[in-house]
Amino acid sequence: MERIINSLLETDLYKFSMGQAIYHQFPSYTTTWTFKCRNEDVHFTSEMVDEIKRQIRFYCELSFTEEELAYLENITWLQRSYVDFLRLWHPRFEDFEIGCDAACGLTIEAKGTWLNTSMYEIPTLAIVNGVYFRMGFDYDSLLASFKERLADKIRKLEDGTWQIGAFSEFGIRRRLSAEAQELAVSELCRARLDGSVFVGTSNVYLAKKFGIKPVGTMAHEWIMCVGQGNHKHNPAYSNWYALDAWVKEYGVLNGTALTDAITTDCFLRDFQLTYATLFSGVRQDSGDPIKWGEKMIAHYEKLGIDARTKTLFFSDSLDFEKAHRIYAHFNTRAQVAFGIGTYVANDTDVPALNIVMKTTECNGQDVAKISDSEGKGMCKNPGYVEYLKRCIDWRMNNE
Repeated sequence: MERIINSLLETDLYKFSMGQAIYHQFPSYTTTWTFKCRNEDVHFTSEMVDEIKRQIRFYCELSFTEEELAYLENITWLQRSYVDFLRLWHPRFEDFEIGCDAACGLTIEAKGTWLNTSMYEIPTLAIVNGVYFRMGFDYDSLLASFKERLADKIRKLEDGTWQIGAFSEFGIRRRLSAEAQELAVSELCRARLDGSVFVGTSNVYLAKKFGIKPVGTMAHEWIMCVGQGNHKHNPAYSNWYALDAWVKEYGVLNGTALTDAITTDCFLRDFQLTYATLFSGVRQDSGDPIKWGEKMIAHYEKLGIDARTKTLFFSDSLDFEKAHRIYAHFNTRAQVAFGIGTYVANDTDVPALNIVMKTTECNGQDVAKISDSEGKGMCKNPGYVEYLKRCIDWRMNNE
């Protein structure tokens, strides 16, 4: 197979947003990242595992070009000190442990500094997808079905069947291939949409290539590691530590807060007037989107903030029909935006992989998320999950 990752910009923007804050505030933190395939009927052959290793070696040979660094330096909130660090940075294959001792036939762990290992998640998942769909299926047939479905989606966006306001493409981690994702972005850039606006992509490489906005702020790893990586912290206050560090780094810039790392209800205990004012909006990634949106609007109103000045950003397993319903419900009461991933970048006649690579340890200590949906968390130590839940319950019931 040809190289799957050809540029270190082939990752989500929030890896750079978090990376800069890690570089400035948490450069000594270490993390362990663990791969998991949630599809029970998927199996990676030994040949696939060998090719995944080969592709990760290729990825680890890459460095940033001066053109790429100049592009990053022009992103408003990225500072020259961090971009200069990236000039020296490249992935380390020695940080990876790749094997086949799992029910799905593939194990991947990455261990090392948070600065390094955070950057590995998205390219690794893109590599796994690329290998699986190229080696396990008739790729040309999959691409043909992808093109047919993409054309149908764009027709419905152009004729106003679906009207969803502002949306971005978020599909790199679960894309069919780089070819498919680039096709989707290029077609959306050209489309004349009715009632929808394609504003950008999380894939920094494609944002640069097509001259569109790179989109993304923070991920669950930020709240988990900042809030739980320090052994002195009460993990029920993970959001406060994470929000505080983010504001220290960015002030009012780059401000979309992720709410569901340790449940949205617990998040709201810390998302009081100062943070709710400083952050331009909030992101939903689990639970019922309508209930979540109503909860967020009520919270803003309780704080005396006009929710119409804030963005509700939805990113949980979306398709355009679901986004259409959410937009119709909220568009007059708040600014509404969507990040749509797998449905744009890997919709074919074969079900997409449901794969993740999550932080499972920080500074030698277990970390976990307790989202608003069952089954989205991932932790090696069930005892730690129970401890985290007890901390959250105590805070919710006693504070």
